[in-house]
Amino acid sequence: MSATLSPSNSPRVRRRGSTRRNRAISHLPPYTPESHENALYAIRHYLKGRTSYDTFPVSFRLIVLDSKLEVKKALQCVVSAPLWNSDKSCFAGMFTVSDIIHLIQYYYKCSSYDAASADVETFRLESLRDIERTLGVDPPPLLREHPSASLYDAAKRLIQTHARRLPLLDNDTETGHEVIVSILTQYRLLKFISINCGKDIQQLHLPLRKLGIGTYVNPPPIPPDGEKPEGYNPFHPIATATMSTPVFDVVHMFSERGISAVPIIDEEGIVVNLYETVDVITLVRLGAYQSLDLTISEALNQRSPDFPGVVICTASDSLGTLMQLIKKRRVHRLVVVEGDKGRLLGIITLSDVLRYIIGDVAIGESQPESMVHTAVATPAPEPAAPEEPPATEAAAASEAGPAETAPEAPPAAEEAPAAEEAPPAAPEEKAPEEGAPPPEAEEKAAEETPAPE
Repeated sequence: MSATLSPSNSPRVRRRGSTRRNRAISHLPPYTPESHENALYAIRHYLKGRTSYDTFPVSFRLIVLDSKLEVKKALQCVVSAPLWNSDKSCFAGMFTVSDIIHLIQYYYKCSSYDAASADVETFRLESLRDIERTLGVDPPPLLREHPSASLYDAAKRLIQTHARRLPLLDNDTETGHEVIVSILTQYRLLKFISINCGKDIQQLHLPLRKLGIGTYVNPPPIPPDGEKPEGYNPFHPIATATMSTPVFDVVHMFSERGISAVPIIDEEGIVVNLYETVDVITLVRLGAYQSLDLTISEALNQRSPDFPGVVICTASDSLGTLMQLIKKRRVHRLVVVEGDKGRLLGIITLSDVLRYIIGDVAIGESQPESMVHTAVATPAPEPAAPEEPPATEAAAASEAGPAETAPEAPPAAEEAPAAEEAPPAAPEEKAPEEGAPPPEAEEKAAEETPAPE
């Protein structure tokens, strides 16, 4: 006879009493102005011991355009790339979004839509400098740096020249010809810092506005009679536009101010969107030159539906939080807002962040007194797997830049013209990863925003 297991005769299990363990005490150093300054010094010291080679991902590609390539074909490949003079076998500068903005201005002022549509079919990259001379625009400097130069020197070069990208060139030991190795961008440099200087980044706790990072609204005073002068900008010195502003007026702002994005606001100053140079490039690719007469509202209807959005922050967010955000996603600029509705307060670009971290030319040369007897040891990046030689694709004469987020345009192609990831929610203070993982592998073509900068 089989016994049936019932609650009365079931075996009892004796449970062990629970014991609660006290939580471990945090040993993080207190946040002080001294710790902030020491962290900045440690980052600068770290960059002086690293070269541009250290920022290279394990695998990447570099797209180089022949200067004789037609502009329209170039736009189908990339938004920004280094140029190569095949006749002289030498580096010929950079093809950037600014070149297309100048080209649009030239045809808008000096020609017609039909002529622009016909000429762009045969217009070559080597002729872009002629357009700049016609418009009276200073040609961009022919910047270059050796890959073995220190990252600190490369960062200073970016700051001093107001450039968003720095070509890295070497020489072929057999032929003596120049070799374009890669492009160092502001974003890649800041991401390298955020990955490899995690403990120092955590000490950068002071608010962005208190540190003077970014451009903030500072309107001119209103006359005593209370009447605002013509052209009065309540958001001075930030260039803004509304949904009814013509596209070409914004294009003129891009060229005149040397920026790559303009906040779109409503009548109350609430940020509703952001119009970038990449949006103009999309119109040119489609051959929609007449769309420059459209309003911003009409032009935004032609935007790709999968574009990610504008990254928004507040003036009280810390620099460390911003650097953590750069580590997680591609960011080229942040719109600073205030209030629950998100009224425009300022704008922060990667140039602003890099300029503060690196400091003035003389900053970083002397050691803070509080660190004279303290050894600063920031972990070196872990060695990456052996790289294969980067495949340089020469497109020769063949058929060939938080709180809630508002929509934002894709970044101005820092490497390959890829769209940004979806913007995160408001930045949160999270402990950075310990150790120093190598930079993440990304496909690398030529690039701000600055990205607008």
